[in-house]
Amino acid sequence: MVGLYSAVATETSQPITSIPLLILVGVTGVGKSTTVEALEAAGMSFALLPNRRALTDEFIISYLQTQNGETIAPVTDRAQRFNFTRSYRRKHPGGMAHVLSRLHIEPAALGSNLLLFDGLRGENEVQHAAELLPNAKFLVLTASDFTRIQRLLGRSDSFDQIATTGAATLQFDPAIQALLSDSEQKALTNWVMAGDVDIDAVNAKCQIVIKERNNYDPDAALAKLQATAPERTIHADTEALNPEQIADLVLTHF
Repeated sequence: MVGLYSAVATETSQPITSIPLLILVGVTGVGKSTTVEALEAAGMSFALLPNRRALTDEFIISYLQTQNGETIAPVTDRAQRFNFTRSYRRKHPGGMAHVLSRLHIEPAALGSNLLLFDGLRGENEVQHAAELLPNAKFLVLTASDFTRIQRLLGRSDSFDQIATTGAATLQFDPAIQALLSDSEQKALTNWVMAGDVDIDAVNAKCQIVIKERNNYDPDAALAKLQATAPERTIHADTEALNPEQIADLVLTHF
């Protein structure tokens, strides 16, 4: 069977730059996977590329491990993965956008006239994607940091791992204190005290939000796209709109 994509051109492949592409933009917990499911349910026809996690493993982490003379091995800790992607951006501006722009697509495996990728993050990535992928449209999904933490606490994704100090009490990082209101911090504390969530889980999810915001500011990413590619940018607040409404919004642009 012919694969959908490759990192090198073949006699039959086409550069991804020549193919219509919908790119989901957003950090963890904004609802990207749910949106993809809603688009499928709404009857939108697209070929789904491997997600960001898979391409990071294939083209970023393994590449840097080889460059560093290390054995290629899985990296599950989110903080360590942020270090790898940050290092890759120093070598290749655009990071994941650089990876994506260099792919070649096999039309025989496409099965649709539209590709979908989940997804890009941060100002640096979207700026390069807007320049390198002229046929791409961007669906920017946003949600508050508190909602993202709630969603992370409510899902059982083994990928949501990050090293913590194993604190016996809930002590918010100053960066989280700056992001969350007093009432939001109190709500998290009350959930821990009531036994609804685990202390380590809350600390870990908060740290994921901190690390992502430090590496991929979602507000700056949206602002950059609205400034540089407004006609190709769709913005959806996943707290204000349900998945079906977001799917309808996207379908009006295709």
